[in-house]
Amino acid sequence: MGSLEPFELAQQNRVFETASPEEIVRWAWEKFGGRLAFGTAFGSTGMVLLDVIQQTVPQIPVFTIDTGYLFQETLDLKSQLEARYGFEIESLHPRLSVSEQDRKFGGALFRHDPDRCCWMRKVEPLQRKLADLDGWMTSLRRDQSDTRKGIGILEAYRTHSGRSLVKVNPMANWTRKQVWDYILVHDVPYNPLLDQGYPSVGCWPCTQAVGNTDDERAGRWAGTAKTECGIHTFMGSVEPSDSPVQVETAAAAD
Repeated sequence: MGSLEPFELAQQNRVFETASPEEIVRWAWEKFGGRLAFGTAFGSTGMVLLDVIQQTVPQIPVFTIDTGYLFQETLDLKSQLEARYGFEIESLHPRLSVSEQDRKFGGALFRHDPDRCCWMRKVEPLQRKLADLDGWMTSLRRDQSDTRKGIGILEAYRTHSGRSLVKVNPMANWTRKQVWDYILVHDVPYNPLLDQGYPSVGCWPCTQAVGNTDDERAGRWAGTAKTECGIHTFMGSVEPSDSPVQVETAAAAD
């Protein structure tokens, strides 16, 4: 892919504030090609972006993280999506099975050390996947929570190995209403738990139903100060600049 400059991200971010998800998806594919992938946990916004990708650039690979604690409804949705779109969604797995983790760290690690549990079951598998990517596409939205309200459509990060990676958030400026309008108009499959008071669905031990007026991620780690699993916070960000300072992408560094 050559090199990617921070000033280019700053310029593109300004352009993309009024661009459609389709335009952003096409740009990302042209920029990163086979070193781009979309990671999803099958939330409502992820289902919209998956449909957009399939209608726009169906060659983009899709992956999910199977923590071993996913709801059966989530696993069933994955199978439904693969049948609908006709391709396999890659499942990333932790190094330890749930039973192996329980033997090593004690049962219910998610309860007495949720950060460690999230790291082993989500972050570390993602780290391994990102080692092969220059572009990581997600379905984050700014209105999902306070921790996400400042996200850019394009974000530059340093991975744990020290190289650069661009996170692409085509849905960043969409609203919850826009997401559900799209789902209903296009008959996009979604997790049935979303109709049962779960606005955000993660691992079953750490997700619960909430009221209609609660924050969209209020049901995740309810009753604790934890708001993110870590997959969107473990990397150090590189602020986009208007000055043409060069940053190597993984393709140039490898």
